[in-house]
Amino acid sequence: MTFSIVARSDDGESWGVAVASKFLAVGSAVPAAAAGVGAIATQADANIAYKYLALAHLDEGATAQVALDRLLEEDGNREHRQVGVVDSDGNAATWTGSECFAWAGGTTGRSGERGGYAIQGNILTGPEVVEAVERAWLASADHPLERRLLEALDAGDDAGGDSRGRQSAALLVVRDGAGYGGHDDVAVDLRVDDHTDPVTELARLVDLNELYLTASTPEEQVPVDDALMIELEALAKADGKDSFHMWVGSQNHEMRVGPGARPEWIDRRILAIIRGEEDAV
Repeated sequence: MTFSIVARSDDGESWGVAVASKFLAVGSAVPAAAAGVGAIATQADANIAYKYLALAHLDEGATAQVALDRLLEEDGNREHRQVGVVDSDGNAATWTGSECFAWAGGTTGRSGERGGYAIQGNILTGPEVVEAVERAWLASADHPLERRLLEALDAGDDAGGDSRGRQSAALLVVRDGAGYGGHDDVAVDLRVDDHTDPVTELARLVDLNELYLTASTPEEQVPVDDALMIELEALAKADGKDSFHMWVGSQNHEMRVGPGARPEWIDRRILAIIRGEEDAV
């Protein structure tokens, strides 16, 4: 009842899953990933235990195909399962059981030396959905993994997607140290659980995730000299805050401003926001 793409980035640093379905809260059931280990999507008659079993097998050194084989070998309901797996080295494997509802199928491939992907779907309008996902994935090699996965998902949606319609979508991306404050590996973990246009809504959330939950790159950081610090304090007080530091906390911009009450840098977009400039976000 779902289509998904599971992938490792071409630079070998990120793993992720993007999924859409005519199913409530598909993100709660289908995706799982761990940085340096791999990623999995379990769908159709989804066996949720596959997520944790697959990551355990991968963490023990199994390839994507070996991990998938282990999942299926003792599952008496395997012909109703659909699964995609990518391992730590970018090897990919996919499975579509013979009892999955038509149209059902999948494909795997490599994108660069270190990247790999598995694409699969069931109850789709046709094979053109998987083909569109693959074309979009291969055409976006210069984009970050979260953007590539989103673009691939959007292409599958445009090609027809789930033949029953749209309801939910999700995106999960992991890489070492990418989480909030650098304390875990979750770069993106977003879900649209019930929506008439879930992939478009997911794209909106990805933009917000980048602004609020993704650390600034050095290229995005504007040095804060004395004159700019005076301006920032004045702008914060004009907005009703006692200090710029308090303004940052109240607006949830901690990932895009240097630490402390006297930060060494501020993200250019946050600077535009506090200045009230148009098109800041």
